[in-house]
Amino acid sequence: MKIGIDQMAFATTDKYIDMTELAIARHVEPNKFLIGIGQVEQAVIPKTQNVVTLGASAASQIINETNRDTIDMVLFATESGIDNSKAAAIYVQKLLQINRYARTVEVKQACYGGTAALMFARDFVLAHPTKQVLIIAADVARYGLETPGEVTQGGGAVAMLVKANPQVLALNDDSVYMSTDIMDFWRPLYRTEALVDGHFSANIYQDFFKELWQRYQMQTALAISDFTAFAFHLPFTKMGLKGLLEILPTASESHKTALLTAFEASRVYNKRIGNLYTGSLYLSLMSLLDNQAFTGGERIGLFSYGSGAEGEFYSGTVQPTYQKGLKTDFKALFAKRERLAITTYEQIFNDHFVLAPDDVAYDLTNDSSQFVFAGIKDEQQQYHQR
Repeated sequence: MKIGIDQMAFATTDKYIDMTELAIARHVEPNKFLIGIGQVEQAVIPKTQNVVTLGASAASQIINETNRDTIDMVLFATESGIDNSKAAAIYVQKLLQINRYARTVEVKQACYGGTAALMFARDFVLAHPTKQVLIIAADVARYGLETPGEVTQGGGAVAMLVKANPQVLALNDDSVYMSTDIMDFWRPLYRTEALVDGHFSANIYQDFFKELWQRYQMQTALAISDFTAFAFHLPFTKMGLKGLLEILPTASESHKTALLTAFEASRVYNKRIGNLYTGSLYLSLMSLLDNQAFTGGERIGLFSYGSGAEGEFYSGTVQPTYQKGLKTDFKALFAKRERLAITTYEQIFNDHFVLAPDDVAYDLTNDSSQFVFAGIKDEQQQYHQR
């Protein structure tokens, strides 16, 4: 029985900045951002948006009258949680009127959480073939203005429906994974910006990928020649390219060219959105499927990494019907975005939501989103659908 991703959708805000303009404002050679980091644009997240609204916006493209009552579980992967107790999945369940008898759980392990949720969902559907699981991987990446990590900020949400006989990608039962206690990136409860040792984290990412790729080959007897493409977790897109280059020497010259072409397809969207932590790998997968043609049956390798650290490598098989399951019109999404001046972006960044018990009502005039975070009342977060 095939189990995997039946539908995929993405959401972000309607605001962004240009990386060339950011580089000039920071007195940096633009190619350091455009080529050295591999980013050209970055989503900007106002305080009226957070993982709940972004997740609901992505999932709303998947949820409809035919599946609203058949979803048996909602798994929300994030490292940008909005409550120490209540799962973000509960808010989305209410906003989208999803089956009240569904389990609703939040999953956390840095950027790896989306993959953990996907594997939990696969195993659940394997045991219950008629059930469906909604996964949301949503985050807002914040490092601070004029910090080394500023160029790798961003935010958004990927929603995935997991079921038997999927339209998009069948998950192969070939995962290898590992975890080690490493302090390369973390965000204490008292901080709104992450702490990161950038160079150390990038090295750990590469080390995890190389070790898991070797372990995968040993356990499956598969080689690079068995793969049509690879999708990587992309905190910035140059990171995935470095990973791919580690294993390319074992490929034929023609296959090297094909894999590099596929990688370029896989980072088209990430280059324009920036980092979204738990959803980055799956935005890359959507970019690959949208920007390269497949016939069905191709094996794609996927590498997931979450600082702290945990990694997983697994493969999926593209289904002939994959295009039917991709629900986001990225051309329209990018066309409606507003480019912000760097000074405006800085104002929005500094005017972020601050945890406090006081009542507050936000001005929603400049937020055109379907779902909005309206403020706090009686220490309860207020979410509206418009």
